[in-house]
Amino acid sequence: MLDLTANSLLGMDLFNLEDLLKFLFRFIFNFLVVFTISRYIYFPLSRRKEYLFTYVLISSVVFIICFLLDNVKLQMGLALGLFAIFGIIRYRTDAIPIKEMTYIFIVIGLSVVNSLANKKISFVEIFIANFLIFIITFFLEKVWFLKHELVRIVQYEIIENIKLQNYNILKNDLEERLGLNINRIEIGKVDFLNDTTMLNVYYYEEDQKAK
Repeated sequence: MLDLTANSLLGMDLFNLEDLLKFLFRFIFNFLVVFTISRYIYFPLSRRKEYLFTYVLISSVVFIICFLLDNVKLQMGLALGLFAIFGIIRYRTDAIPIKEMTYIFIVIGLSVVNSLANKKISFVEIFIANFLIFIITFFLEKVWFLKHELVRIVQYEIIENIKLQNYNILKNDLEERLGLNINRIEIGKVDFLNDTTMLNVYYYEEDQKAK
């Protein structure tokens, strides 16, 4: 027979105010931390909305899954390894820069910690752990690396200019076309059939403002 008592349905609690408040409090806290790091540290430097979207959603989904799995005694180490691998495998088909991969690991790690921390860990310790990650990230992005290198991917058709001896010609041509002060150029996939190549053009944002 179905269990239709006031507090349960099919063996599951219909409503638990204490668990609900704990879930909402931790979720909002985790969301604010991840959103602040993604929106106000990462995004102003990269301007890549697709990664901002990815970080916030990955964090939210990982947090919810870990919080719910906590009731089946999922170990912290197993959870961290599981979702770190999930994050890497999901995006292995794209050439993701190392910095973006690091941010993926940060949001996954914070979400796991914030969702699975038990009664042996005080909220002050959780807050300090999140604060330390935020401060370290902020310091590295805003203080240590004063010049922020951006990249633009370009399909280039003058295949002759990718030769090493023609580097200055290639650089000058791209600077004139793109209107950028270019720092360095990386040559990617070369299509000799169509005489085109993919270039990663790196430049400093500060240099463009001063141009």
